[in-house]
Amino acid sequence: QVRLVESGGGSVQAGGSLRLFCVASGYSVRGSYCMGWFRRAPGKEREGVAIIASDGRTNYTDYADSVKGRFTISKDDAKNTLYLQMNSLTPEDTDMYHCAAFGLSGCHIRTDFRYWGQGTQVTVSS
Repeated sequence: QVRLVESGGGSVQAGGSLRLFCVASGYSVRGSYCMGWFRRAPGKEREGVAIIASDGRTNYTDYADSVKGRFTISKDDAKNTLYLQMNSLTPEDTDMYHCAAFGLSGCHIRTDFRYWGQGTQVTVSS
């Protein structure tokens, strides 16, 4: 059974940083072609934030325009963990952030995923 558990969210002031963690079980991060992060607030559309595609030797990353230059996605195969480093946070980044795995139909910022976690809340105050 695949399980993705996010952590690292919290409340910060604008301009601050947070690092999100996603620990996978029942799923190999090393062997994964596509993983990512998306965010969704109640009543809002899901927004893809970042993806990381891997062919086993090279990682390719992509980001939503709204977070480019501020967020960085990475993974640690040995720890079976996906990360999202978030810098220069703004109130517009306030959302529930979900880790996702097993991209369907390719790997891009609007990819749908087969698996995702319960999410971790990020709140940025001005």
